[in-house]
Amino acid sequence: MTQEQLDVAVEYKGWHAEQFGYSNVEFKLGYIERLNELDLGSATFDVIVSNCVINLSPDKEAVLREAYRLLKPGGELYFSDVYADRRMPQALKEDEVLWGECVSGALYWNDFHNLAKKCGFADPRLMKDNRLTINNQKLEAKLGCIKVYSATYRLWKLDGLESHCEDYGQAVIYKGTIPHCPDVFALDGHHAIEKGKVFPVCGNTWRMLADTRFKRHFEFIGNFDTHYGGHAGGSTTAAAR
Repeated sequence: MTQEQLDVAVEYKGWHAEQFGYSNVEFKLGYIERLNELDLGSATFDVIVSNCVINLSPDKEAVLREAYRLLKPGGELYFSDVYADRRMPQALKEDEVLWGECVSGALYWNDFHNLAKKCGFADPRLMKDNRLTINNQKLEAKLGCIKVYSATYRLWKLDGLESHCEDYGQAVIYKGTIPHCPDVFALDGHHAIEKGKVFPVCGNTWRMLADTRFKRHFEFIGNFDTHYGGHAGGSTTAAAR
């Protein structure tokens, strides 16, 4: 978000191209809640990746809304960030040190889920989460009983996702062809899909595999003709904590 940061990135662009084989990289100067001000076309991107930065944004709804606009149908926002087990009190939101520690801007789990759905990302999928500690007694004392976590989510731009996991008698078989996942593919924290095994899925999980870049890596059993009620796995949209 500063010209100095971009200058460093551009300086080492050639080195990274040599090391990793990709020279198709562009850097844009701007703010993540104002992506509409950049020359980025709607429905252009397959994947948007973010690592522990959305919590620092004062307008998280704008970030998610713009990410949804930029993604192609079937595209994914894959990101790690900081979350809290309750809403941050105003005094902590105004604490500059805790902001710098990526804590004050942490979203409460349920508020995040509601916000994601409001912006079009139905059924957010939690990949994994870990409890965070600041390792500073003074700052820990400010938090009191508030617990914070680092968590990774997948948000999909998909039509037809339902608010709960519904059973249509469907299943998938993983071919083992996704790079770096020869034996098991983890769609999220509840779906570790082994190669060659018939794996029952809800309708939402079916769409996340059949209507995205993962389609060619799976065989699909069933359709949406008959609804059998709630899926045995239950809703995956419930808050992690």
